[in-house]
Amino acid sequence: MESFLLQLNSVIPGLVENMSAGLVVFARMIGFTRFAPVLNRKEIPSLVKIGLAFLMTIVFMMILHPKGLPEHGDLLLAIILNIAVGAMIGYMAQLIIAAVEAGGDMINMQMGLSSAMVLDPTTSSQVSLLGRYFSVLSIVIFLKIGGAYWLFQAFERSFDIFPIYATSVPLAKLVNMDYLISMSSNVLYIGLQIASPVLLATLGQDIILGVISKTAPQVNVFQLSFLFKPVFGAAILIWILPMLVNVINDYFMSFSRIF
Repeated sequence: MESFLLQLNSVIPGLVENMSAGLVVFARMIGFTRFAPVLNRKEIPSLVKIGLAFLMTIVFMMILHPKGLPEHGDLLLAIILNIAVGAMIGYMAQLIIAAVEAGGDMINMQMGLSSAMVLDPTTSSQVSLLGRYFSVLSIVIFLKIGGAYWLFQAFERSFDIFPIYATSVPLAKLVNMDYLISMSSNVLYIGLQIASPVLLATLGQDIILGVISKTAPQVNVFQLSFLFKPVFGAAILIWILPMLVNVINDYFMSFSRIF
């Protein structure tokens, strides 16, 4: 096999070098598509993801013009590190979406819909209805404001900071650590801000039902709460949905320069 590649390389100069570089770029793209928003969803067939990764590898090979493997370089180590770097970029983008999903889970729980769960094929776990709804809504907004462009721009910039055959990952240069820490620590905080209108409205409803329970003990307030909470919460959610879209849009734009 090696002799065949050497003969083929003599016919097509630079073939072996481009094949090794393309394999490393493809590895980084595979790690990226595993965690990046939209691309990480299991609704997208694996064959489509691999085909997209292969096409994007060809595009980036034409843009980057990478050199071949150094004389004392380790191809296996380069592949592993590039998978890790690609996964890191995709995971950071997924953290932005996770904050909006957390808000949907809070609203779902406060509306009394905790028992209504659906299977999320992306994570193979049970998720809430509104958490799933806010997940799809956040992805639509993310794509609308150019999130896909940010991701591929960050992917291209990662080659300037971390070359394909580098042996150490410069985290301080690869990502803005302040933004990364802020995103990780504020997932629940941003989710609470998104869910706060519904939380406050349903809290006011609980107070009113508590007063009714004290003044008219014969009224079964416990059963009334199961009826009123989902209806009242859905009405509040429909009313504030345009404002929520603007809030989510501003939240995504605040992290547009994280990479």
